[in-house]
Amino acid sequence: MLDRKEFLHLFDGCLPVEKITNSWYEKYKNSNYGAIITFVGVVRDENKIEGLSFDIYEPILNSWFDKWQKIANDKNAIVLMAHSRGDVFNHESSYIAAVCSPKRRVALELIDEFVEDFKAQAPIWKYDIINKQRVYAKDRSTAISGAGILL
Repeated sequence: MLDRKEFLHLFDGCLPVEKITNSWYEKYKNSNYGAIITFVGVVRDENKIEGLSFDIYEPILNSWFDKWQKIANDKNAIVLMAHSRGDVFNHESSYIAAVCSPKRRVALELIDEFVEDFKAQAPIWKYDIINKQRVYAKDRSTAISGAGILL
């Protein structure tokens, strides 16, 4: 298995998008990948929020990410991810994902599956920032499979 620290990066505050995406491109452009596809998530100015704030449970995130790295490796590809902890204000980035693959179709399909599964399964809790206060964004949250109280 590949070293997770090379592929998964967590940052306090907003992401330095150009630095991250350029570093991934520079690192992997000579690795014989025919496709390097990135997705950059940007905080939208809506519902009178000032931004979003994030909490991350790293042990579950690490195992979730390792599962995706194996899925990608089975297709001769890799996945890369960067995410914010704490506050990220409107029009800043909190999430970047990338797939590097020798084949375009593999990369296109994997980036879509990876981003959608991230939204549904990654242990990252989102809060709206309203009047400089964190308010849990329950209406936009998805329950994580297996989470909760056991009866």
